[in-house]
Amino acid sequence: MTTEVSPSRIDADTRTAISAGIIGGGFMGRVHAHAARVNAARLAEIAASTPARAAAYSDELGFEAAAESADELIASPDVDIVHICTPNGTHALLAAAALAAGKHVICEKPLAVAVADAEALTAQADAAGLVAAVPFVYRYHPMVREARARVARGDLGMLLSVDAGYLQDWMLLPTDDDWRATSAAGGSSRAFADIGSHLCDLLEFIAGERIVRLSARTRRIFDERGGRAVENEDIVAILVETASGAIGTLLISQMAAGRRNALTVELHGSNESLRFDQENPERLWLGGRTESRVIVRDPATAAPDSARLQPVPAGHAMGYQDAFDNFIADAYAAVRGEAPEGMPVFADGLRAARLTEAVLESAASGRWIETGE
Repeated sequence: MTTEVSPSRIDADTRTAISAGIIGGGFMGRVHAHAARVNAARLAEIAASTPARAAAYSDELGFEAAAESADELIASPDVDIVHICTPNGTHALLAAAALAAGKHVICEKPLAVAVADAEALTAQADAAGLVAAVPFVYRYHPMVREARARVARGDLGMLLSVDAGYLQDWMLLPTDDDWRATSAAGGSSRAFADIGSHLCDLLEFIAGERIVRLSARTRRIFDERGGRAVENEDIVAILVETASGAIGTLLISQMAAGRRNALTVELHGSNESLRFDQENPERLWLGGRTESRVIVRDPATAAPDSARLQPVPAGHAMGYQDAFDNFIADAYAAVRGEAPEGMPVFADGLRAARLTEAVLESAASGRWIETGE
């Protein structure tokens, strides 16, 4: 894939509308398009697997034009930032082409299915000085930022242990199928790369420290789905140790009946514990020796980094799309020259790729794998 390099239309004038191009019109493409619209971007162009599908998505989502191909969209002088919302195996090639064309990039995770590709993309983005972000959007729930602030100011005391998980059930039945189940499109890991990467990013983000070693086991329940061989895992169980010596357990499954998107992080400290539950994102549980309590989202009492993500008053529920909108707001602010705190970038995508490699290596060998960087 080759493209002509064209300068970005974004300048120092913050009143200039950002022109967004989106590659892929499925679920994530729709989420990106909504967030771009909320953040006052021009929906300039969309590309899909065929020109006909691009035209249909363009009409449905309100884009100004449908591109004939991803190459055409990337080369367009009318696009400032490229949102990549395509199957995993295409991410690295498209992101590299967009950066080479001088475009800012938001690339769905996994950034790449191979660590070497993620390393190359991170270096390319750094060298180009372009905004290059990965949607680890659970960072953008206000109560995640509240939890992070409480850990950072020492409320928990010494971190002792971690209990975390990400459970879904959309692949529970043998008839459930998806392109992610094949290595060619989805990569060598499915459950961990798809949702375990979110879990580890959220854990490290809240705790403020890295997982430095892990021991993992994986399980694949069905060897065939939709008439195709399944080549990656359904379930992952991981023992972890963090930089400060805390130990923990992580369970990731796409076959947990009744669990739609149960992403939870619970940290236990020497003073108190806290728990964030993505399915109940307006609340944060705080546990103490003599009493426990639940605090609710409220911009009037929240930590500053939490309050900035709360455009509506307490009692007006915020959810996943709001978190995504907040992430896109930060990415577009970075395009305009700001430096939003906590924005996930390609280096975070690289971190996820390295953790994925470590999980697969540990599961294959039975050994503990060092993951500190």
